[in-house]
Parts: sequence; C-alpha cells; structure tokens
Amino acid sequence: MRDLEQAAVYDLKGLNCPLPALKAKKRLAGMQPGSRLWLETTDPLAVIDIPAFCADSGHQLIETAAMPDGHRFLVECGEQRP
Repeated sequence: MRDLEQAAVYDLKGLNCPLPALKAKKRLAGMQPGSRLWLETTDPLAVIDIPAFCADSGHQLIETAAMPDGHRFLVECGEQRP
C-alpha cells in the first residue's frame, strides 16, 4: 500500500470556483497515471467540484478530509481524457 504522505501537496487555498478544479486539471495533466496529489482548498464548493472533476476527468478521488480552514482531497491521476 502507498504511503499517503508521499503525495505532493498543491495549495489551492484562497481560490474560488472554478479555479481549484481548473488548476488541478492543469497540474494533473503533467503527472503520470497512478501518481497522487493532495489538493488543499478553502472554497466551500470544492466538496462538489473536485469529486465531479475527478469523475469527469478519469481521476480517482482516494480520500477527502475536512480541515479547520477548508478541505483536502487526495487524487490519483488516471488516464487523461480529452
């Protein structure tokens, strides 16, 4: 099993919809399938947007966690869809 702490962290705090999902899309596009990335957000709509983005883009949402200042999402990069 993978060590969840080895995944890079992408700080998207302070950005509002749709920027967290758009920036996550761009960052994940440069990653290899199977790589993992933590997305940290303060946008309350990210709890809707990030899971929908993952489902639409072929990525897997591994974990979601509430933090005092927002949310954290662990995403595993999937095969890129056009």
